[in-house]
Amino acid sequence: MSLLGFEKETLLDLTVNAIPLGILLFFIAAFAVVPAFGVDPVFSTMQFALIGSMFAGLAILSYYTGKAIEGAEQQGEEHAE
Repeated sequence: MSLLGFEKETLLDLTVNAIPLGILLFFIAAFAVVPAFGVDPVFSTMQFALIGSMFAGLAILSYYTGKAIEGAEQQGEEHAE
């Protein structure tokens, strides 16, 4: 069974990024529900842009890391034969 095209072993390698993604998602939700610094359109936009860009960047980096791991595993299996 594969999720997002990744094997089980690759998903286990990528779980190290699940904790930071969860923390970032928590802060996005927390700041959306309880605006700790008030509601200022400029500062709120900058705040969500910073946290959202870090979330998106880490998610994209995790995906391409998974693809690189899959490629290296397949290449290693080909050379082993």
